[in-house]
Amino acid sequence: MSFTLFPGTRLALALESLAGLSVGDALGAQHFVAPVDMSDPPPAPWPWTDDTEEACCLVAVLAEGDFDRDAFADLLGRYHDPYRGYGPGAVVLLREIREGLPWPIAAAAAFDGEGSAGNGAAMRAAPLGAWHADSLAHAAAQGARAAEVTHAHAEGIDGGVAVAVAAAVAAAGRLDGQRPELLATVATHTPAGHLQDALAEARRIGGGVAEAAYELGNGTRSLARDTVPFALWVADRYLDDYPAAVAACVAAGGDVDTTCAIAGGVVAAYTGLDGVPPSWLSAREPLPAWLAAATGD
Repeated sequence: MSFTLFPGTRLALALESLAGLSVGDALGAQHFVAPVDMSDPPPAPWPWTDDTEEACCLVAVLAEGDFDRDAFADLLGRYHDPYRGYGPGAVVLLREIREGLPWPIAAAAAFDGEGSAGNGAAMRAAPLGAWHADSLAHAAAQGARAAEVTHAHAEGIDGGVAVAVAAAVAAAGRLDGQRPELLATVATHTPAGHLQDALAEARRIGGGVAEAAYELGNGTRSLARDTVPFALWVADRYLDDYPAAVAACVAAGGDVDTTCAIAGGVVAAYTGLDGVPPSWLSAREPLPAWLAAATGD
């Protein structure tokens, strides 16, 4: 990579990725109200879910240096709305953090002491990766730090790492003016384990969306292992076509809002805000006012 990023540029990249994430999340969530016809999207407004709420908390604390896990945990505890679609485990964990339990203890105690292997760290990670577009190593390291606030299981953390690296690769490709080899690069920077193996498998899938969802999963179990490989397969396949990426996730079913959020955040890191249809952006529920106050945007 042959560029230097200044703080304002980093924030702009993160906010564009957040826009793609939040629009994908909000449109994908409409699928649970009624099947979405991509040729005739549902009427506005499209409320966003926990995917966007957590991503907003993440973006609000982005700054130079190591990711501030304590500040992030504080925002998650303060702003999480259980009615935004949080899973039962996440509701308990974030309530404990809100009530003062240190996040390392809360995260480690989840799921009978095994920690969460879910897709929650992955669903919010793309803006962090876009922020670190000039260093994939930093994207991976900071992706792990951000994931650890709520996910103590290695697979949950690896999901956050993989998506952060994917968004960094996408944003770097945009800045370099070259379409990157997304899946191969992400696999290289993802720790050895099931998720890395699934990313390698994703590279070999040359068929359509149905085959990819069948082989990789579509998030039905809300685990990193059955969500991230498919969402990143979609992002790789449709990296220059945001509407097609979202449509692919909708067609696959499963945890549609989360696969749309992950793929949408990565693809928007590559296309920029111009890739997101303006009508979709205006249909998405406005992001929380506290985010604008925190970022000065």
